Amino acid sequence: MYGLTIRWSLTHAPAGVDAALREYVRDESLQRFTGMAGLHFKTWQVVDGGFFAGVYVWSTEAARSSFLEGFRSTPSKVSQLLGHDPDVIQEWDVAGIAVGAEGFPA
Repeated sequence: MYGLTIRWSLTHAPAGVDAALREYVRDESLQRFTGMAGLHFKTWQVVDGGFFAGVYVWSTEAARSSFLEGFRSTPSKVSQLLGHDPDVIQEWDVAGIAVGAEGFPA
């Protein structure tokens, strides 16, 4: 499996952007990624005033590369909300995944 982290700093973000990011995830991004071919799962991480990140686990390197190609060619809604491109785009390999007794909520 093939991981990807895309992370934006919120250090200099406008007031209220944390709420706007949560609304974006709820109203737009969840629908876009639910059931996406080649994607095992995605999480959205936010630390108010710290950072906002998408963390992805892809089934193949080609699926990850295809997503990244599209991401780099089209301005992200998150970049539009924050007024800057991601600070970190990091590709990584998944060494393992443990799913706890609680599983994953929808």
